[in-house]
Amino acid sequence: MIKPELQNHIRQWPANKLEIWEDLKIISFTRSIVAVYSTCMLVVLLRVQLNIIGGYIYLDNAALCKNGTTPLAPPEVQQQYLSSIQHLLGDGLTELITIVKQAVHKVFGSISLKHTLSLLELEQKLKDIREVVEHKDSDQIAPYSPLCHYLMPDEENPLATQAFGLTERDIATIKLLNETRDMLESPDFSTVLSTCLNRGFSRLLDNMAEFFRPTEQDLSQNGSVHSLSSVSLPLAKIIPIINGQIHSVCSETPSHFVQDLLMMEQVKDFAANVYEAFSTPQQLEK
Repeated sequence: MIKPELQNHIRQWPANKLEIWEDLKIISFTRSIVAVYSTCMLVVLLRVQLNIIGGYIYLDNAALCKNGTTPLAPPEVQQQYLSSIQHLLGDGLTELITIVKQAVHKVFGSISLKHTLSLLELEQKLKDIREVVEHKDSDQIAPYSPLCHYLMPDEENPLATQAFGLTERDIATIKLLNETRDMLESPDFSTVLSTCLNRGFSRLLDNMAEFFRPTEQDLSQNGSVHSLSSVSLPLAKIIPIINGQIHSVCSETPSHFVQDLLMMEQVKDFAANVYEAFSTPQQLEK
């Protein structure tokens, strides 16, 4: 819902009212869409990282039992490696917000606040935004998901840019990061992330569907009103609805959305495959 302070602001400056609502339109859609993207990306990236680490820990334990060799991923390497998630939570998220905001403006910018949309039409608008963000509106076919850019930096890890002074821990961390980047650029990762995003946006629309239920008056006028296109709301009324969805995506404790993603068969299978790939003895030879 719109905060009381903002409502007072609108009353005090009626000349800015339309401009404020236009800003709210872009900001509200951007917030909730970014929440879906970032949550899906965080869940899948962490699954990849934890299973790569898990594979190395298995190998370290097996090697330690045999001959007491130096571990491949000691605790300090694990900590340094897992801290790379900060890119997604920092620069990656900032860039993602910018791109999503541009896509929202492209799709919704010219639509009047009085214009009515059905749930089906709203679903199409979200698909249009996804096409822009995920470069599906481009003729060029990327070898991997463009969303990888927000998960890890394109350039080599800052550790690798140092001309000298790299410790064994740094070298081990760089190896883990490069292997992670290879995994994120695989077709399997793109498929799993896309599946999670489909689930996320479907959940977003399901949560909004209750606001598009026909009223008793609608039912009395047309007893067959039940389709997704039968009830339309002005965009001005949809704004607080979409804005409220960020709480169901990010603020629930425990997060049902995150739990739903973690329980998806595609996510579990992919995580198991990553672990298997990094826990085989052949990994020691790389």
